[in-house]
Amino acid sequence: MTTEIKVPQLPESVTDATLVTWHKRAGDAVRRDESLAELETDKVVLEVPAPADGVLSSIEVESGATVTSGQRLAVLEPGAENSAPADVEPAEATGPDTAAVASDSPAPDGTGRERLGPAVRRLVEEHDLDPTEIRGTGRDGRITKADVLDYMQASSGPAEIDDEDVAVPAAPAGGPSSSRVEQRVPMSRLRARIAERLVDAQRTAAMLTTFNEVDMSAVQALRADYKQAFEQRHGVKLGFMSFFVKAAVEALRRFPVLNASLDGNDIVYHEYFDIGVAVSTDRGLMVPIVRDVDLKTYAQVEAEIADFGARARTGEIGIEELTGGTFTITNGGIFGSMMSTPILNPPQSGILGMHNIQDRPVVVADGIEARPMMYIALTYDHRLVDGREAVQFLVTVKEQIEDPARLLLQV
Repeated sequence: MTTEIKVPQLPESVTDATLVTWHKRAGDAVRRDESLAELETDKVVLEVPAPADGVLSSIEVESGATVTSGQRLAVLEPGAENSAPADVEPAEATGPDTAAVASDSPAPDGTGRERLGPAVRRLVEEHDLDPTEIRGTGRDGRITKADVLDYMQASSGPAEIDDEDVAVPAAPAGGPSSSRVEQRVPMSRLRARIAERLVDAQRTAAMLTTFNEVDMSAVQALRADYKQAFEQRHGVKLGFMSFFVKAAVEALRRFPVLNASLDGNDIVYHEYFDIGVAVSTDRGLMVPIVRDVDLKTYAQVEAEIADFGARARTGEIGIEELTGGTFTITNGGIFGSMMSTPILNPPQSGILGMHNIQDRPVVVADGIEARPMMYIALTYDHRLVDGREAVQFLVTVKEQIEDPARLLLQV
């Protein structure tokens, strides 16, 4: 019986998607639940699974096309492999963006490709790599995009570069040769959406940023004393982010307008704490949400953040995990940033920016000591939040971090 392959139902806030690539060609045999194609929305990459066993008899939408919920992409029929007409070239069926060669066997064959994230699998297939030869450094040994790129770099050498593959411009008379190369690539949907939201935030919100600095000595000492026991007990490393997430929750309790959003002329106060933690990926910035942070332990917060980070970078994070946050924390310090002014994540009214920790001279008890210091920044919507509340919010975060006992006692 003929089966139509359709675009899955997109989330309510997403109107369309881009068909990024096909993993199969017309005439290929497929297995039920095997990934046939990837769709990219303005938030995540979605996979289109095969609804049944069969043969992909025709592909009706090329890579790069914009599609909507329920749109027919291809037709699946029962039968043997390679039943497509002989005069149909794969490039005509799949579109110019598809460089992958489908596996000879649709079933899991021990290569591990069925466990790869969409972005990683695309890279592996495009370069015809064997995943079993690539060492994975991701969570539970998963292969990340960085692992694939490192493997390709280590495997390549000068002997593999053919002169025909490199266009060398002729040297101008009287001088050495020079190459001025440009490359034009379209924005991904995620990058385009990020650009749109950032411009929209600057246009609609009255953003203002206030700063403070935090002495990280107490938290560093606490981590040094308990990080090994913490990891042995909970199976996850104790980082700085859980302290800042918990400190932010206490500050949000005291200044709830920073846990609110503007809806027309109404201020919506959220009486729960769903904290977005910004994660940088190859595709752009993602902000997965740690929900009900106030009800979770430090170990649960650290585990969720680590899991979100790993899955965001491999393209496996779900769209429902990126929506509905009430406040955001971003850490530019992991890239070496000393100070920045983070941009709001609409419709939220505040975002906390963490930065690099650096030893600086600080006056302590009439003396000067070198202390590990971090600048922190709060960007807020001045339409909702007054400067007094923003400053006191940061002071609260500072007090909680500099004296972690306050976090336990909520004082």
